[in-house]
Amino acid sequence: MFDPNLPATDSDMVSAEMRSQFNGLKALIDAILTVTAAQVDGVASLPPGTAANATVSVIGNTLHFTFGIPQGAQGEAGPQGQVGQAGPPFALAVVDAVNTLPAGSAATVDLTFDGTNVHFTFGIPQGSDGAAGATGLPGEVSLVDLNNGLASTLAQTSANTNGVNTLDSSFADPDMEALRQKMNELILNGRR
Repeated sequence: MFDPNLPATDSDMVSAEMRSQFNGLKALIDAILTVTAAQVDGVASLPPGTAANATVSVIGNTLHFTFGIPQGAQGEAGPQGQVGQAGPPFALAVVDAVNTLPAGSAATVDLTFDGTNVHFTFGIPQGSDGAAGATGLPGEVSLVDLNNGLASTLAQTSANTNGVNTLDSSFADPDMEALRQKMNELILNGRR
């Protein structure tokens, strides 16, 4: 670490002391912040007549600037322009879309003109949900409806066992034979 009191006046030079002083000076020099970049973070418009300002800060090795620049005074109005030609009359009013909006939203109308047609897009809020109605008595199910419902349900079940073969060779061991029969029963019951 650098010590400004070393070496002492009229002292003999000692290489370790001198080396320590030089290394301390080098460390101080290396620690000096070096600016390697500049960046403008923002430019704000100020009201006319306000003094311009600038701020600068250093973050890491970068200078950061922010400027405030006053607007110019309002200029005088220019001369009145000539009256332009009358545009073409519109031929049709076209409804491009009617969109349903959530209940409680404000209705909207968007209007555009393509030079010939006036185009409308409406947004209409849906009504609020009504109160729930009374529950009716249970109804009867016809045999046709029952068969259709069962067929629909069966059509949604797995057909995975259709491709599985049954175990056709019997076993001498009675426990193994009972297990084989139950396995075949399971495979056959899973088929459609």
